[in-house]
Amino acid sequence: MTLSPFPHFGGVGCTRILRVFPQLPTKCGANTDTEATGAATTMGMQPPAVLSLLLLLVALALLSPAARGSESPQYTTVHAESDFEVRLYHDTVWMSAPSDHSSFHVATKLGFHRLFQYLMGANLNSSRIRMTTPILTSIVVAGAGPLQSSTYFVRLYLPTQFQASPPVPLPELNLRPDKWPGHCIAVRSFSGYARDKNVVDEADKLAMSLSRSPWGNSTNYPSKNAYSIAQYNSPFCIIGRVNEVWFDVDCKSTSTGVEAY
Repeated sequence: MTLSPFPHFGGVGCTRILRVFPQLPTKCGANTDTEATGAATTMGMQPPAVLSLLLLLVALALLSPAARGSESPQYTTVHAESDFEVRLYHDTVWMSAPSDHSSFHVATKLGFHRLFQYLMGANLNSSRIRMTTPILTSIVVAGAGPLQSSTYFVRLYLPTQFQASPPVPLPELNLRPDKWPGHCIAVRSFSGYARDKNVVDEADKLAMSLSRSPWGNSTNYPSKNAYSIAQYNSPFCIIGRVNEVWFDVDCKSTSTGVEAY
């Protein structure tokens, strides 16, 4: 069975699932063949179809940080202003899915679909890996002017137990581990859904804020590695969504005295 790709997870519980799909039985999934058939009849679907839907929803609930306890990369806030902050992240390892699709939103979906398969055991160890946050989509800009193009890397932070030795993904997934040395990142938060238009606007706002701060000379945005978008919530979460735009910055280029390495 192929599960539908979603760009991000977080906070998917039985109550929220039932709000989205009120036709489902009051239990979170059918426990018997009779219940599954009843649910299929209620929704006007054949049993195999509703079973696939129920399995998908159960997978979302089990993988969500609310259900299993999320893990995120550790950092220290070294500078804070009203509209952005600078964080010092430690050494981390991420699993990365490259995509050359022209759309940020589509590239994130397609990349996460491959990462989701990796989490579910599509690796040489057949290891099941816990979901972490955030789902990070990095935008890499190549060329200039009308020939400018973008490539995306959809990344998932690996849990602590796999940081030293990540399970090797199956070759057909086209994934690779990325080792990030400790460095500073400028972060701006924004709400709603992250889409092609608003992520560019949010990146421009962060660039403007940085230009007016002591960190104005710490990044050369727009650069080859232009920026990243971090998403922390499930697509089922409508209210209170949290996203971030990230710029890599040079801690040593400011007068803050931060030492990143």
